[in-house]
Amino acid sequence: MFQITLRDTHFICKAEHDLLQSARRMAVKIPFGCCNGGCGMCKIKVLAGDYRLGLSSKAVLPDDIRKEGYALACKTYPLSNMVVELIDT
Repeated sequence: MFQITLRDTHFICKAEHDLLQSARRMAVKIPFGCCNGGCGMCKIKVLAGDYRLGLSSKAVLPDDIRKEGYALACKTYPLSNMVVELIDT
């Protein structure tokens, strides 16, 4: 289990769960639409920590943006404690 920090809120996320799923379980609000990596509403920027990404639309999250630390909460799986921020879409 890893601690995820979003603004002034903390929640716990297991490696096998995505950040959006875990945040919703802990009543932490992250905007979402499809929960499947296609809409981009749950876009975040990872400020610290290691993670792996699941499959998502390259139209919503192009490779160059991914390299800058942007991700979708619905397709981000923690490998360590993380600090993230929401991105307005």
